[in-house]
Amino acid sequence: MTEAEARTIERLRAGAGTYACGGYLAALDGLQRTEICTALIFDRLQRKMRTVETLHGEADGNWNQTFYLLYFRTLGDRQNQEAFLRLARKVPYKIVLRERLAPHAVEAMLLGASGLLELYRGDAYTLDLRRSFEYLAAKYGIEATDASEWTLTEIRPANHPVLRLAQAAEFFAQDEFIMERAMACRTEEDVRRLFCIEAPSYWRTHHVPGAESDESPKRIGAFKANIIGINLVAVLQFAYGSYTGSERLRDSALTLLERLLAEDNRYMRAWQAAGVRPRNAFESQALLQLATEYCAARRCAECPVGRRIAKSLAED
Repeated sequence: MTEAEARTIERLRAGAGTYACGGYLAALDGLQRTEICTALIFDRLQRKMRTVETLHGEADGNWNQTFYLLYFRTLGDRQNQEAFLRLARKVPYKIVLRERLAPHAVEAMLLGASGLLELYRGDAYTLDLRRSFEYLAAKYGIEATDASEWTLTEIRPANHPVLRLAQAAEFFAQDEFIMERAMACRTEEDVRRLFCIEAPSYWRTHHVPGAESDESPKRIGAFKANIIGINLVAVLQFAYGSYTGSERLRDSALTLLERLLAEDNRYMRAWQAAGVRPRNAFESQALLQLATEYCAARRCAECPVGRRIAKSLAED
C-alpha cells in the first residue's frame, strides 16, 4: 500500500461510524455499484451458509427439518430468535407432519410447547389448546419451554410470539411440500403467496389469548414476508444450490434478492443519510454486510469499497 493509499484508509477509518464512503458509492454508475455489491453479497451468503450448514448437521442431513428450523429462526424479531429456534427443536417437523391434517393439533403443540399460554387468562379456545397439548405432549414426549425464555416487552402486537406461532401452525399445516415450494420462489409475488398466511379465525379478534381486540385478519404481512424471502428463501436456495451443485438455484437466489424490496432498518436509514439509497434487497444486503463486517470494525483496508477508493485517489 502506498503512502497516499494509507492516508486515505485512515480518513475512511475515522469516518467509518457515519459511513463516510457513502458519497463515493452513491456516485458510482450502475455497473460499478453492482460489481461491488456482488462481492459483498457473496461474502454475506457465505457467512449465512455456515448457519445453514450447522442447522443441516443438527437435522441429520434432512433438508425439510433444516427449512423448518431456519423458518422459526427467521419468524421472530432478534430478541426472540433463539427462543423460536429452541421451540422448533422441541416440536420437530416430523411430528408436525404427523398431525398436519388436524391444524388445531399443530397449533396446540406449538403454543403449548412455547409455555406462553400459561401467561394469559384462559377462555374456551385456549383451554382447549391446553388440553390438546397435554395429550400431544404425552404422545410425543414434548416438554414445554419456560415462558420466561421469551422477551415480550416492547413487542408490537402484530409481532407477538403467540400470534407468530399461530401463523406458523397454519403455514405448516397447509402443505407437506413447503421446502419444494420455497425452492420454486422466483418473484416477490411468489414469496407473498407462500408466506402471507392468516392465523386461525380465533385470532381475528385476539392479539393474545383470552383478551378480545378489534376484529382484523391476523396475516403475515408483505413486510414480514419480504424479510422471510431475504433471510430464509434466498439463503436456502443459495445453500441448497451449493450443496447439490445447482448453479441455476444459486443464480435464482441472487435474482430473487434483486426482485425483493430493500429492507427498512436502522442500517439502511444510516446509509440513506450518507447518500446511498438501496434499490432492492440485493443492494440492502450488500450494504448490511458492509456496515456490520467492515464499517463496524473499521476494516477499511480490507473492504472492497475502501480499497477501491484508496486506489482511485492514489491514481488521481
